[in-house]
Amino acid sequence: LRAALRDASTRYGQRDFAAAAARFSTALELCSKGFATEDPLKSSPDDISRLASWIESKLVICYLKLGQPGLALHHSHRSIIQNPSHFRSHLRQAACFRRLHRYSEAARSAMVAQCLYVLAEGARLETSDLIQLYWQAMTQEALSGEVSFSVLYTPFEKEDKTDKIKEANKTFAEKHPDYVQHVFTDPHGIHLLPERAESHPDQQYLLTLGFRNKEIGKTVETSLTRKLPVLPGQKTTFSPGIEEEAETFWQNTGKRIMAAMAFIGSTKIKDERSPCARAIEQFHHASLLSLLQRGEEQAEVMTQAMAELATVPYLQRVSQEDDKLLRSLMADALDILAGRTGERVWTKIQKV
Repeated sequence: LRAALRDASTRYGQRDFAAAAARFSTALELCSKGFATEDPLKSSPDDISRLASWIESKLVICYLKLGQPGLALHHSHRSIIQNPSHFRSHLRQAACFRRLHRYSEAARSAMVAQCLYVLAEGARLETSDLIQLYWQAMTQEALSGEVSFSVLYTPFEKEDKTDKIKEANKTFAEKHPDYVQHVFTDPHGIHLLPERAESHPDQQYLLTLGFRNKEIGKTVETSLTRKLPVLPGQKTTFSPGIEEEAETFWQNTGKRIMAAMAFIGSTKIKDERSPCARAIEQFHHASLLSLLQRGEEQAEVMTQAMAELATVPYLQRVSQEDDKLLRSLMADALDILAGRTGERVWTKIQKV
């Protein structure tokens, strides 16, 4: 393992990223067999996880340099799963999403990175400010290319939420008359607008969305107002009956729903519905990709869901009930990735 890592680091330093990636992959394989310390029998799971996460992070950089952001993203998810509290892993994930033009998800990764940095280290305010600016840039990039919905952030202190929501909806209709087919304010979770740290660092906001398409707006609101997200398809919950119908649903509706859900998650650390809500949205997405027989995309989304679940306990308190659901969903994701079938917690959620 040492020899592989030495060789990989040398090639990396020489900017021979293809050879470095090959050697880092060899090192990762050895690490998975337990060779993370002098004596494999004395390797602790934490030692192996930290080393594996570091190797995965190097693979992320290699594949980004080689112009393969999709492969880099896969390794960034795996790096987070192994060591979810390390803010740099989330920044690398943001870089991958950015290269893939998935700006809302890049914004979320930057938001999580900034939160973890402040919680764990936080001593260097200029670093926190830079991450916040990156987060802000990704949020603006996401909105600049969006045509199906628009948003409004309303500062929120401790006023009556119902009155403030009515006021926000009215203001949105006045400012964005082209997006009033369906307007609503996110009732669950307070949003954090990524502004420069010197201007109200702890200011909280309500997020109002307006849509050009009434049905898509209603679907997004329905999903946000339930304890667990639902993304309705043509016949049952996000599971149209046959492949052709699933493809039509995805092209006409599913893509726009997922784009709106991704943006909503880009400025909201905690979700009052459930700590697992965002991961469940990704399970729905993966289920549709399975129907469309897009195996590689499904695997990437499931790995992303695992990274999301692994990070949850570092961002908010998790009740005993939610912790049980979180662990069950993590096990379900592993089963799905391994191609195992059978009765799962996820299967039960879909049936309900």
